[in-house]
Amino acid sequence: MNWDRMAEDLLAVVEEVIGGLRGPVEELASEIAARLRAGGKVLACGNGGSAADAQHLAGELMNRFLKERRPYAGIALSTDTSVLTSIANDYSFAEVFEKQVRALGRRGDVLIAISTSGNAENVCRAVKAAKDLGLLTVGLTGGSGGKLRPLVDRPLCVASTAATPRIQEGHQLIIHALCERLEELLES
Repeated sequence: MNWDRMAEDLLAVVEEVIGGLRGPVEELASEIAARLRAGGKVLACGNGGSAADAQHLAGELMNRFLKERRPYAGIALSTDTSVLTSIANDYSFAEVFEKQVRALGRRGDVLIAISTSGNAENVCRAVKAAKDLGLLTVGLTGGSGGKLRPLVDRPLCVASTAATPRIQEGHQLIIHALCERLEELLES
């Protein structure tokens, strides 16, 4: 294990998120806050570690982040095993998020689609469904952004690395910054 290389990569990710993605995260927080005020909700999806990030985001929205406050509507589409397995069994794993977006998504909602490579077929299909329904689409991705980047309205790409763990750490930083800013906007 090369600790120095890991530290160098992680510092580059932090610099990219804090510096280069600050403006887009601030703009996104304002847009999500307006949609939540109007009764919208945030849907989030991803596979593996990105599914965990989607669940983390939903937990921070529904419960609290730093402030004691009212819950915000957030749903991780990776949590209902009966829904996931029935769709995967009866249709395909590629449809597990798409079908949920079509069932739960409404104009005024937001879909946050998370894929470190940007090439997860089920995540890309969820974005296409969300766009059909008029949702704001956000992509958390890494490296080149993959197929996801051009599909979404708001790409947030951790492009300074191709290493999955560093991209995930960047996504976690983005999620925390977004949640902190949402609380500032909605609880002031």
